[in-house]
Amino acid sequence: MKKIVLLIIIMLLTFGITACNKKEKKKEEKKEVEKVVKEEINEGEIEGYKFKVVDKETDRVKIQMENGEIMLIVLSNSKTPITIKNFKKLVSEKYYDGLIFHRVIKDFMIQGGDITGSGYGRGDEKTIKGEFSSNGVENTLKHTRGVISMARGNDKNSASTQFFIVHKDSPHLDGDYAAFGKVFAGMSTIDKIAEVKTDENDRPLKEQKIKSIRFIEIED
Repeated sequence: MKKIVLLIIIMLLTFGITACNKKEKKKEEKKEVEKVVKEEINEGEIEGYKFKVVDKETDRVKIQMENGEIMLIVLSNSKTPITIKNFKKLVSEKYYDGLIFHRVIKDFMIQGGDITGSGYGRGDEKTIKGEFSSNGVENTLKHTRGVISMARGNDKNSASTQFFIVHKDSPHLDGDYAAFGKVFAGMSTIDKIAEVKTDENDRPLKEQKIKSIRFIEIED
């Protein structure tokens, strides 16, 4: 009888040690994954585009989310030189690093770039002229899926740092907002953000944080 009890105790201890070892292994694996995600991705390939982060200003940028997801955007619209210059300045200053997409509406758009994270702030940044037709600028870039555009208040010249990326074609925005570029790779990242649960103010319940926005070059 004593031998049986002793055997059971040994089996339980062995099982407990094995379970603890498995838990520790999982923790270590999780730490390794988190370590990889937190690192800046300076070069890579997405949807056939090989990119490399560069220090100089270019017409292409990489938005990397905190979870490692990436989207690539081309800043290309001859009708919006003020808007593009402003955006490039903010990217150069690493202004957007650590900010969130504070407003997410599936089948419409995702919006970010507010330093306060509330949707009502712009820091100390100056406002810029709204480059769109209802404000005297013939901006012909339509708000189709993947287009990046500047958010603003009621004042047509109130855009500053906040921007949005169109999730689904939104023609009702054409002529009233300064569209200035488009996502050319990584739309799946936007799709994932658009799917997150939000509160009554369209704010994600789980923060959708931008790790960084960097200038890139596309390699042949």
